[in-house]
Amino acid sequence: MATDYYEVLGVRRDATPEEIKKAFRRLARELHPDVNPDPKTQDRFKEINNAYEVLSDPQKRQMYDLGGDPLSSGGGGGGGGFGQAGFGFSDIMDAFFGQASQRGPRSRTRRGQDAMIRIEITLEEAAFGTTREIQVDTAVTCNTCNGEGAAPGTTAQTCDMCRGRGEVSQVTKSFLGQVMTSRPCPQCQGFGTVVPHPCPECAGDGRIRARRTLTVKIPAGVDSGTRIQLAGEGEVGPGGGPAGDLYVEIVEVAHATFQRRGDDLHCTVTIPMTAASLGTKVPLQTLDGTEEIDIRPGTQSGQSIPLHGRGITHLRGGGRGDLVVHVEVQTPNKLDPEQEELLRRLAKLRGEERPSGQFTPGQQGLFSRLKDAFNGR
Repeated sequence: MATDYYEVLGVRRDATPEEIKKAFRRLARELHPDVNPDPKTQDRFKEINNAYEVLSDPQKRQMYDLGGDPLSSGGGGGGGGFGQAGFGFSDIMDAFFGQASQRGPRSRTRRGQDAMIRIEITLEEAAFGTTREIQVDTAVTCNTCNGEGAAPGTTAQTCDMCRGRGEVSQVTKSFLGQVMTSRPCPQCQGFGTVVPHPCPECAGDGRIRARRTLTVKIPAGVDSGTRIQLAGEGEVGPGGGPAGDLYVEIVEVAHATFQRRGDDLHCTVTIPMTAASLGTKVPLQTLDGTEEIDIRPGTQSGQSIPLHGRGITHLRGGGRGDLVVHVEVQTPNKLDPEQEELLRRLAKLRGEERPSGQFTPGQQGLFSRLKDAFNGR
């Protein structure tokens, strides 16, 4: 033999394919023309290129071990320069970056997409939790072909264009020489197989649309925007692949009495002026039933009364928020002469009216405004 390819790569004659590849990558990084332009180095690079082409191909290696030279017998470039021996672009990437491009057909079976639906719940359901039955329209595995995509009694066949590899190769000339590039097979779209007789139910996709009924447990403390994940309840993937997840997004409808702020609830009760002055008890329908709100004498409009633990259950952790009752004192919009006289006598008793029967300027203006309001002006 004119050239000992094992010696060129510095490996034993019983070296494994992985050892041969490792040796080639190491030498290629050192001797590549773009790294070392010395003419002697370029000749050396051609030698390791030819050696790698022979020893990395099982058939050519067997011929070489039996005493032949695949390159000199027309199987390659015979030392005709970089790339002429069929050196592929993926081998360049492998030599310099330590990995080759992903080869081989891609699977027809893939994971399905996630799905999301929105459901409306009441404030009471958000506070204490509930269970709902929902209907979802998603992709499910086709029962006719069991996700295979082929009509009953038929199977997928190996693509005759790429011979099952899922990709086709093309050799082009560049400044590096002949460079081999690969792309997905246009006939099988990279799957390596074709389905000559698709399933009539799913048209070869392996899945169909169907409506399902699911039971969703909604925990206490959720709010608008909260998403509940149901693993594996989303879209079934192509080819009968595993299903994605289903997300249920909560939309809380507005309540007629309460406004929610975090886990606290707020509401307003309106009481007459006399009740605010003398004090009273006001019944209020809360989430836990009817409770009496204690209005103490002298309560002013705008004051708030907290009811601890009457709000929304905390989503994480125990306990509940508060219910805050805001008091609004209502002033009557009409007074008859007797009521007006009583108010004047009350003002006099409280020292708010001068002996002459006239109010102070500030009191007079306030009283005039109240009187206008009482008379509906």
